[in-house]
Amino acid sequence: MNDDVRNIVLGLIAAGISAALGWLTRTYLWRRGLRRKQAFFGLPENSECLLVVNRDAGGDGAVHRHDVLALLELSALIKDCAAHPEVVFHDTARQGFGERTEFCVGGPASNRRMAAHLQSLLPGVRVNTGPEPGPDRAAFQVGSERYRLEPGTSEHVLLARLTGGQDARPVFLLCGQRAITNQAASRYLIRHYEKLRRKHRGGSFVLLLKVVNSQAYGPDVVELIGDVTRVAQAPLPTAPPASHRATG
Repeated sequence: MNDDVRNIVLGLIAAGISAALGWLTRTYLWRRGLRRKQAFFGLPENSECLLVVNRDAGGDGAVHRHDVLALLELSALIKDCAAHPEVVFHDTARQGFGERTEFCVGGPASNRRMAAHLQSLLPGVRVNTGPEPGPDRAAFQVGSERYRLEPGTSEHVLLARLTGGQDARPVFLLCGQRAITNQAASRYLIRHYEKLRRKHRGGSFVLLLKVVNSQAYGPDVVELIGDVTRVAQAPLPTAPPASHRATG
């Protein structure tokens, strides 16, 4: 074997080794990222989870289009984690939480299970579910603050990850003032879960988000008003809440 042939063979071997090492590195990083994603969402491989959906309160009991889109986005996330979703309506989900990961979509006016979760897990949150028209219709009270709804302009949604213990699977709440805000919360969760995982280290959190100008931008422009975990998990204060409108 002359020097030219030897150099070619050595070059091919080095290229093969480099390609193999690159593939192994990419595979390792992908698997590590997948394990972190599965841990954050409580979705180990082949596990089962619940997608609890509301019914459109103003319609004939059908699911609102934006809630369907939120469910589709969450279903894609669950599939990425190699888990299996079970879709149930809010009025048929009669079981506790912690055994399976749960994604609960919709406000308490159209989702009884969401109302139960808010009452049990977030006593510092109150949602005006009354049908009477007025500035406080569908308003959120979080601690001593009230956040009003301005349809199409300034709308709010609570995004929460809550756990009942160290080994319990999380329940995710996407509780919006309108259906489009539920979809906005699902997109925010999927896009920012890495940041949320690092910041909260797999623990509970409650975020208050504002969807800006949905009549023009749909569910894509979302502002984080703040982390309201502490006040949402504490009892409501007795003093009248301060109101916020478009300035959030």
